[in-house]
Amino acid sequence: MSIRFLTAGESHGRCLTAIVEGLPAGLGIDLDAINADLARRQGGYGRGGRMKIEQDRVEILSGLRHGYTLGSPLTLKIENKDWANWQETMDPYAAPRGSADAGTGPGDEAQLSSQDPITQPRPGHADLTGGLKYGHQDLRNVLERASARETAIRTAVGSIAKQLLNCFGVRLFSWVLGIGPAHCDDQQLASLLNLTLETAEDLQAEAAASPVSCPYSGPGQEMVRAIDKAQAAGDTLGGYFQVTALGLPPGLGSHAHWDRRIEGRLALALMSVNAVKAVEVGAGQHLGYWPGSRAHDPIVPSPKGPAGTSRSSNNAGGIEGGITTGMPLVLRATMKPIATLRQSLPSVDLRTGAVVAAHHERSDVCAVPAASVIAEAVTAIELAQAFTEKFGGDSIREMQRNLQGYTDNLGRQWEDN
Repeated sequence: MSIRFLTAGESHGRCLTAIVEGLPAGLGIDLDAINADLARRQGGYGRGGRMKIEQDRVEILSGLRHGYTLGSPLTLKIENKDWANWQETMDPYAAPRGSADAGTGPGDEAQLSSQDPITQPRPGHADLTGGLKYGHQDLRNVLERASARETAIRTAVGSIAKQLLNCFGVRLFSWVLGIGPAHCDDQQLASLLNLTLETAEDLQAEAAASPVSCPYSGPGQEMVRAIDKAQAAGDTLGGYFQVTALGLPPGLGSHAHWDRRIEGRLALALMSVNAVKAVEVGAGQHLGYWPGSRAHDPIVPSPKGPAGTSRSSNNAGGIEGGITTGMPLVLRATMKPIATLRQSLPSVDLRTGAVVAAHHERSDVCAVPAASVIAEAVTAIELAQAFTEKFGGDSIREMQRNLQGYTDNLGRQWEDN
């Protein structure tokens, strides 16, 4: 059985929750590691005031005993601290403002801005499309769930997925490569395609010390200046980032059917992250500019590789034919600028048809560093799903035996002939 999960909750609701099913029994869960990933998601230069309110910590309500999974569903919960300021606005039962049952008691004036229906959709957000699809007259019914706040609980699920992958020697890393006009150069980008574990850990340490999660100080400083300039102009910035997985075995995914191709599954996971608009594997779009003699990765002898082989380059990013090769997995994604601008873009009031400024909701100037952490989490979830499909078992020990038997016999079919 593969891992599956559902999340629930609104941006300013009481809490965010997730139910995770399919985890093997015997997986030790480190709450501190999950909370550390949640803190990473909240960090980064250019974040807004919400991050000063929320100090995300996860609580596990079921499926865990004495620190180890039972094989039954896990229930995760993250409280929204800002709920205290939004209880009237987000009350699940109270009548909306303007109805016959709506209250007019003390304190209503303080809630006016958040209680009134939102009818000025923001370009680039789900406000208008969601309102049209679901027939809502108040766009808050859309933006509360469409908000990137939901990614906090997915980050927690992804942190658990990383802990599962760690049991099999798989490590994940993420770095910011560019924000707005500031970005790493071609040489730096090329060097990130084929990393050893030691080099990846060094780069992760550099990124952790950077306010924008960039492993290179020069481009990182330029990114900070770009964010400052955008903030002064009341604007926002997007950017792009990389997620790398090391230690994957060959054989995750399949060429046999379109929906089993691992790069398609990973691209879907990355594109599900709010504001991500493009995904690349390995050298990505550059492969369209190069001749085949440069683009493809030569197969070379290696006593430690599968069937005695390895690759002299990794332009494919660790995937060929929809299947992992055993080389480093390299994914890159581009995030558009945040849709909520302090200097609001033109919009239309859906009640009156008048030209107005778009609704302004508290937001960030730049959230690319946060997006890289979220992307790392959703990549881990997809890889953990592929792992449980390939090496599935009801317990960690059973999965470890299955993986060991598989790796011990990689390429043996040619020895038998």
